[in-house]
Order: sequence, then structure tokens, then C-alpha cells
Amino acid sequence: MLTANTEQPIYGYLGRALSLELSAVQLYTTQSRLVAAWGLDEAASRFRVEAAEELAHAERIISRMLAVGVAPNASQLRPVKLGQNLRQLLEHDCAFEMELISLYESAVQHCSRAGSQDDRLLFEALLEDEREHGRSLAEWLGQVS
Repeated sequence: MLTANTEQPIYGYLGRALSLELSAVQLYTTQSRLVAAWGLDEAASRFRVEAAEELAHAERIISRMLAVGVAPNASQLRPVKLGQNLRQLLEHDCAFEMELISLYESAVQHCSRAGSQDDRLLFEALLEDEREHGRSLAEWLGQVS
């Protein structure tokens, strides 16, 4: 059942966000296992934390979708990009986070124009979290030789 309070383009943003957040969970979980195999236990732990944070984002999106009467559907998970070393993994991650940031910036702008306050607030919160993830990853990348 669709509600009148949320318009169709917002459903699209929610669906794309869910797909990207679940892709991020897959990415960071895989990277955690890979770097653990390399003996980089601290990096593995950091990637597990990233995966948990992205899963929390996915759960928030699913809750919003259910609240507006939309069945959650992550239409397509992104393939995991791996690398030969930690630096390459972090470079992929920074690019991925920028994609999430771009999606959320666009969603916030759309929701503001459409007057969809609840959706705007959700996307603003996710945007701030992803900006912080991006900053954290960029800082980590700067520390890796």
C-alpha cells in the first residue's frame, strides 16, 4: 500500500540507498575477511565496524520503506572491488563512499523541493554519517603507505 505522503521518486531514492548500503555491508565484510587473511587484524576490525555501521543504515532505510508502505527491495548489489593491498582497498572505499554521499545529497535536495520532511531528515542523517565515513577513510588512506 502506497501512502500519499511519499512520492514515487522518493521510493527510487530509498531503493537505490538500500542497494548501496547493502553493497557496502558486503564490501566491508569481504574486505575484513581479506585483510584478516593478510594478518592485518586492526584493519579487519575497522572494516567490521564499517560493515556494522552500513548495516545500521540499511535497517533505517528498511524501516522507512515499511513505514511508507513500500516493500524493501535491494534491486542490485554492487560487485566487490578488491585490491592487492590495504591502500587499494581504501581507494575503492573512498570512491564508494563518494557515490553514497552523492546519492544522499541528491535525495536531500529532492525531498526539500518536494516538501517531504521525514524523508529529508532521514537522508540528511545518512548523508552526515557517510560524510564522516568518507573523512575517516580518507584519513586512514593518508596514513597508509
